[in-house]
Amino acid sequence: MSVLPSGDQWTIAGGGYAGTVVSVGGGLRGLTFEGREVLLGFAEDEPAHAGIGQHLFPWPNRITDGKYSFGGVDRQLYLTEPARRNAIHGLTRWANWIRLDDGSDPAYVEAGHRLHGQPGYPHQLDLRLQYRLDDGLTVTATATNIGATAAPYGYGAHPYLSVGRPIDECVLEFSASEWLEVSPDRLSPIGLAPVAGSPFDFSTGRVLGELDIDNAFTGLGSAWSVTLSDPDSGARATLSGDTPWMQLYTGSAIGRTALAVEPMTCPPDAFVTGQDLVVLEPGQSHETSFRVSA
Repeated sequence: MSVLPSGDQWTIAGGGYAGTVVSVGGGLRGLTFEGREVLLGFAEDEPAHAGIGQHLFPWPNRITDGKYSFGGVDRQLYLTEPARRNAIHGLTRWANWIRLDDGSDPAYVEAGHRLHGQPGYPHQLDLRLQYRLDDGLTVTATATNIGATAAPYGYGAHPYLSVGRPIDECVLEFSASEWLEVSPDRLSPIGLAPVAGSPFDFSTGRVLGELDIDNAFTGLGSAWSVTLSDPDSGARATLSGDTPWMQLYTGSAIGRTALAVEPMTCPPDAFVTGQDLVVLEPGQSHETSFRVSA
């Protein structure tokens, strides 16, 4: 019997929504509402690509050169984005996750993974993802340090909002006070700049057009949301979160068919700068959630 590229398939349905959680990376292979795509998916017979539906433990985004220091020790991570010489999106996107719930609730899936220490990240974490459908999808990510020493930690997710038409023709709306400028070649952080008056000011919803975005935003408030909508049909897709950062990516890798909205607990290079970095002491847990609705 052959194994699917995304592993085991765990369907979830409720409140008019339907999706599939997969064992590879614990990711989400798409989400629909009453048959309409809300989160971009990928086919059952292909692996995830362009980060679709993946979770980013124990750091989101990039670490320049894969180098950082923690606890007075210099560390070197594998360069998983070799063309730009970065370590990108953590260590668990391609790992096998197991289902933890008993499957009795069709609107709920819980998956877990034990991250063991490895070169560049010698820490042990128990990771958990909970998917709950009601009048939307709530995803909760939890990490617990089960090792003997403190561990640097960050989390991000990589869902793509979709309303079923090219995003250039869609209205985008979100509020943030600052955006992170990055270098054009390696996408390494340069510095923060005000959103107001910039091309990235979508505090009043407007058509996205041909604007390229692959940047992090902060100053979001304690509860933030990003909405993509079809100005003709009125179809909407909204992602809301509680993290201090989020990344927007207009999806050149997928032909600008959907907009990546990536909740992040910390910015790029947080292992280097310490900015908004979570330090998990032994036995300590961290939890964050985001929500998607149509």
